[in-house]
Amino acid sequence: MSTIESAKKTAERAVDDRRSELVSLSHEIWDHPELGFEEERASRVCAELLTASGFSVTMDVAGLETAFVASYGTGPFVVGICAEYDALPGIGHACGHNVIAAAGVGAGVALTQLADDLGLTIRVYGTPAEEGGGGGKITMLEAGLFDGVHAAMMVHPAPVESDIFPTLASRSCDYHFHGKTAHASLAPFEGVNAGDAMTIAQVAVGVMRQQLRPGEQVHGIITDGGAAANIIPDRTSARYQARANSLADLLPLEERVARCFEAGAHASGATLDMQPRRQPYSEFRHNEMMATSYRANAQSLGRTFTPRGGAAAGSTDMANLSLLMPTIHPSLGLDCAPAVNHQPEFAAHCRTEEADTSAMHGAIAMAMTAIDIVSDHDTRDQMLANDTTCGSRSSYPWRTPS
Repeated sequence: MSTIESAKKTAERAVDDRRSELVSLSHEIWDHPELGFEEERASRVCAELLTASGFSVTMDVAGLETAFVASYGTGPFVVGICAEYDALPGIGHACGHNVIAAAGVGAGVALTQLADDLGLTIRVYGTPAEEGGGGGKITMLEAGLFDGVHAAMMVHPAPVESDIFPTLASRSCDYHFHGKTAHASLAPFEGVNAGDAMTIAQVAVGVMRQQLRPGEQVHGIITDGGAAANIIPDRTSARYQARANSLADLLPLEERVARCFEAGAHASGATLDMQPRRQPYSEFRHNEMMATSYRANAQSLGRTFTPRGGAAAGSTDMANLSLLMPTIHPSLGLDCAPAVNHQPEFAAHCRTEEADTSAMHGAIAMAMTAIDIVSDHDTRDQMLANDTTCGSRSSYPWRTPS
């Protein structure tokens, strides 16, 4: 048995030995879903397991109370493994972040016995608020917490198995119309109807969709529709999300959406307040070597992959990391058809034996991929030579010039 094969077997055994703890972690997070920036229990249980495994854990980092960085080893090559754990409003862990957390912690644990021999430093990142455009990873990245990372990775449950996660650049924006109240029957002419403004804006967005380019999407919800049917509403609010193939394409799309809402204000006489939510999520630059390695390692565990291309796309703040360092974001296929992410049926699948096994396989395959990287001297040296200082950059690709 080669040294690489022996190291991979060691990583696999380490995950198998801790399977019950890692599964319990996944179930604990699933049983107690917490929204973005509120993941107190989830971040704590992840940090406790890592601490018990010898990691040095720092909580409450980058001004985020539910973020953490756990570090093990002193080797020159630093691998960053991300663990998400936020849930969705109303439907809990319908995106399977409990599986992500268990796999990320498991991958870190799997590499502890190999860190010294492989020249590794392992960092497991607890990254809050991926859903809803919260962008926990972006905040942590800009705070310098990913400085020195030479390769980053995470896995995500999905209906199908893939080494390349189809991803769109994305950002949400809150739109608030302000009008004037009046009695809807006695004197509606005394009011300025913010509800009419919202209707016009939504119609404008709807007709605009015909001219969207392939890959572009606009979707949203009403968050405030007024107070009562017999009162001309003086306020309405919506949150809309725009997606495009790249950051370069996202900005002009956001401007087109903004004009739809401006049309509502102009036609109704209401005023409009637009509030973009945090920084945009970027397109993903997948590292092909890492993706190929992950695929081969996952296949060795019995995972079956679908052909690349043709899959629907999502958005993630993990993509922003990929613009600055070699990064992968494979998906773990669950036997859940026809259920898909963000459905209650998918949430139910994320607390099954299939999901538990997938989390273990994701942990092992990520650990094996890290072993491949540092065992290939050309790849390792190339990544070591990269500028891995992220927090002190004067600009970032996702920030538009002021």
